[in-house]
Order: sequence, then structure tokens, then C-alpha cells
Amino acid sequence: MASCIACGKKKTIGNNVSHANNRTKRQVMPNLQRTRITTGNGVKRAYVCTRCLRSGNVKKVF
Repeated sequence: MASCIACGKKKTIGNNVSHANNRTKRQVMPNLQRTRITTGNGVKRAYVCTRCLRSGNVKKVF
């Protein structure tokens, strides 16, 4: 599974809890987008979460 190149966000594991308090494992996936971004070396494709894209932590290439 990929992770965000800016903040390192990746999938997390938790529990589904029913009304009877039965617990089963679940995965929470981040909203990762494969986009072209500018780096110190030039332009490259990387996985970036939408929060980093929206807040401007990475510079997107158009």
C-alpha cells in the first residue's frame, strides 16, 4: 500500500464495534491521489493525500 510522500499518511487498522460489542478488524484507507508534483530534482509522479494537495504542502504541476 502506498503512503503520502508529504506527510507519510497510510492505512490504519481499527475495530468495527457492533451493538453487542463484537469486535472485528477493519482498515481505514487515506484518500491518496497519484499526481505529478515538483521536487528539487524536477517533476515526478507520487502518491499525495488530498489534505496535502488542498493545504499546499506540495506543488502540483499543470
